[in-house]
Amino acid sequence: MPKVNLKEKWRLTPHCPGVYLMKGEGGGVIYVGKAKDLHRRLANYFSPSRATLENGKTRALIAAIVDFDYYEVRNEQESLILEQKLIKEYRPHYNVQLRDDKRYYLLRASRQEEFPRFSLVRLRKDDGARYIGPFVHATALKETVEWLNHRFRLRTCTCRHPGEEQYRHCHDDEIRHCSAPCVGRISPAEYRENFEAALGLLEGRGRQVHLDALTQEMMAAADALDFEQAARLRDVRENIIKTLEPARRFARRSPDLPGTVDPDRDLAELADALGMPQPTAVMECFDISNLSSNHIVASMVRFTQGRPDNAAYRRYRIKGVDGQNDFASMLEVVRRRYSRIVNESSALFDKPAGVDTYAWLKELSLAGKAPIKVPDLVVVDGGKGQLAIAVQVLAEIGLQQMPVVGLAKRDEEIYLPGQAEPLVLSHECGALRLLQRLRDEAHRFANNYNELLVRKRVRESRLDAYPGMTPRRKELLLARFHTVPGIRSRRPEELAELPGISLKWAQAFCQWLKGRE
Repeated sequence: MPKVNLKEKWRLTPHCPGVYLMKGEGGGVIYVGKAKDLHRRLANYFSPSRATLENGKTRALIAAIVDFDYYEVRNEQESLILEQKLIKEYRPHYNVQLRDDKRYYLLRASRQEEFPRFSLVRLRKDDGARYIGPFVHATALKETVEWLNHRFRLRTCTCRHPGEEQYRHCHDDEIRHCSAPCVGRISPAEYRENFEAALGLLEGRGRQVHLDALTQEMMAAADALDFEQAARLRDVRENIIKTLEPARRFARRSPDLPGTVDPDRDLAELADALGMPQPTAVMECFDISNLSSNHIVASMVRFTQGRPDNAAYRRYRIKGVDGQNDFASMLEVVRRRYSRIVNESSALFDKPAGVDTYAWLKELSLAGKAPIKVPDLVVVDGGKGQLAIAVQVLAEIGLQQMPVVGLAKRDEEIYLPGQAEPLVLSHECGALRLLQRLRDEAHRFANNYNELLVRKRVRESRLDAYPGMTPRRKELLLARFHTVPGIRSRRPEELAELPGISLKWAQAFCQWLKGRE
């Protein structure tokens, strides 16, 4: 591409919020960033200080830049939304964050239900609901929605058609957080009117009126020396302002900004590198995550036409392995995945004699008769050992013809069945980058699941160890006495005052609890 005078181009950039895209050789986007002031931010690249150049990654990025482009936006919220979209679209080499499948929150208004409600989602669906957003300030959004639900007395229960049965287990009406339309405390028309008013506020109608009302309430609370309430109202007001900051949606790709990722080209390169007759339309990758011997999990992610197929992702808890054993864990998860495909394909009974099971399943998949579409290529995270395990399991299941490779992390070498030496591709090769994206996505998905289980374990109470403990009893005890030491300090008679707890059970439980001081 023609030589660009970067400093001269930088001097013409405006002092305004925006998003910039750094380009490398060939015009590919290698980095996407945002700025409150584009001119000042880009000075770090084209007039860098000594401190900036001390960072090795920044120094390498600056050396790789041959051109750049930028978009002007109206505010910081728009820059965050556009930055996220462009990173997911181009997947630049020098960006680490925002490359996964996570998205900013959207607010879903279920207007088609009899008693509509708000819920937070990350994906927009064609389900007839009204979607607002995305919102980049998640905490402010959650606090704003909570305030809206209380102010307009909207329901927060998740059932589509609440009634008397759900009302009996709900306390929101008692604490005046819900108008209880499910039992007729308010008519459906009145409830919908309240909901539309709340929705109108989120869409910007009547915003200033509500902000002025909150300001008056805040001042009144301060005059009454109720500073705690005044501070709470101040936070509510600030959260509403932050949440409702106007931002455009960015949906179209600019045609003059070629991305560094071209799935179709990468698929063709991969087929050529592996000697396959045609590009792999469906690829599946397995990864094992061991944070401790307590939580050993695996992930399976699927790419279709070189792009993530999030709906087909699967996660597994390893059940038949003691301790940390990647080989045994890989054996279990591959067997569980593909034995299910074989066992659930009733059409296999009609398989003609002499036809390979994998070839027949492929035919069923193309005809839409297989419960799960079989992949064109399986990738396991690891070298010769993990690959040998996968090959062994597939042979046991009858899928020995299914293409499978191993991708070793250390030198990014590709191991193929029956070949002693790995296939080594250039790190700039699109085929290798496609496999890396697939492997990295499996690694991220497995680690997220492991972290989820760890957080869940941390949330578990010591009370769960008692054989007679139920979730309801635990909830009652912690609601009344707050902590385990608080429960331990009470007499059995005090515990027995709670509904559903007998004196006999309380005596046995207190005795058990004291033995664990």
